[in-house]
Amino acid sequence: MDYLWSPWRFQYMAGVTQGTQPECFFCAAVKSTHDEETLVVYRGKKVFVILNRYPYTSGHVMIVPHAHVAELNLCDADALKEMMELAQRVEAAFRTNYAPDGMNLGMNLGKAAGAGVEGHLHLHILPRWIGDTNFMTVTGETRVQPEELKTTFEKLRKALA
Repeated sequence: MDYLWSPWRFQYMAGVTQGTQPECFFCAAVKSTHDEETLVVYRGKKVFVILNRYPYTSGHVMIVPHAHVAELNLCDADALKEMMELAQRVEAAFRTNYAPDGMNLGMNLGKAAGAGVEGHLHLHILPRWIGDTNFMTVTGETRVQPEELKTTFEKLRKALA
């Protein structure tokens, strides 16, 4: 059996059990001016693009409304429009910078649907390649990322500027 130690998660876990969860990291990213730290690669009027800190593949981003809403019907129509326009731009950036064989786009709304952040909806977009699910993921329960987040940040920041 493999063990992965993540002691930095203790503060979060302790807060959950005591009912004092930390601020939504999407909301914190909206307020922050340190995009390199928060991994925000693009800021729009009503939405922003942020790298997934634990990506499924290199380039995995999320498009997130500034407003802390959990359901599409609560999201501003202009924010939803901007979200889809940015999805088109991200798709083009992926095709230019990563030449993927395909892409996944999706939202998980609510705990039962697998939402990692239940209260703040977001659209995942990630490039995919034939064969990108390899033996490491299947047998070792480990993902291999060929690109550092800093490199991904710089590529996509430039592409979306």
